Amino acid sequence: MRLKGKVAIITGAAQGIGAATALKFAQEGAIVAACDRNAEALGAVVEACRQAGAQASAFCVDMSDRERVDEMVATVRDRYKRIDVLVNNAGITRDARLQKMTLKQFDDVIDVNLRAVFHASQAVADGMIAQGSGVILNASSVVGIYGNFGQTNYAAAKFGVIGFTKTWSRELGPKGIRVNAVAPGFVDTPILATIPAEVLEKMRADVPLGRLGKPEEVANVYAFLASDEASYVNGAVIEVAGGMTL
Repeated sequence: MRLKGKVAIITGAAQGIGAATALKFAQEGAIVAACDRNAEALGAVVEACRQAGAQASAFCVDMSDRERVDEMVATVRDRYKRIDVLVNNAGITRDARLQKMTLKQFDDVIDVNLRAVFHASQAVADGMIAQGSGVILNASSVVGIYGNFGQTNYAAAKFGVIGFTKTWSRELGPKGIRVNAVAPGFVDTPILATIPAEVLEKMRADVPLGRLGKPEEVANVYAFLASDEASYVNGAVIEVAGGMTL
């Protein structure tokens, strides 16, 4: 098991990529601290992790609330004595064209997709530095590399996450902490639920592999990056997009 004994905080863990990542980490032997605002769905994910033989705890927390984030990180550290991996996966969309986007739509996405990444990473950094090791994994997106129509807020946040990744890999690398980002393409998760069928079909057609990605396929990349197998991977942004950007 590649992550045996590693303590991992996974945000946005109640569904989609986050849920798949929590379960994958559990199967790989990690101790999982699963975080989300959806307490009911989060409980089901934690139970699945336990069924896989892992220690797992649920933390119902809004990752954009710094006080709650600090409390969660302190609890995890007190309970398990260390934090080895942080997966900043929590994210939302509030799409609109530039002229029609409200300030609330903009602020909500920046708060969850960008500011929360800062909160959680800053909260774990000192502890990782003290122990001389750690991994921070950030969820970007192909939208954060190439932009996308109607996603000013989302693209800005995901571009920003790449900036975080590049900066922190320089700052924290000398302390033994690796920081990397994953940039998924079109993945079959609940975040696509509001997209019309004809649009989804066009999305599939734009991918050379001819299909949407699966949450588990992104989770597999997170697991690799969190493991010692990726010990010389730092500051990378890895696309998991089926070749859609070729």
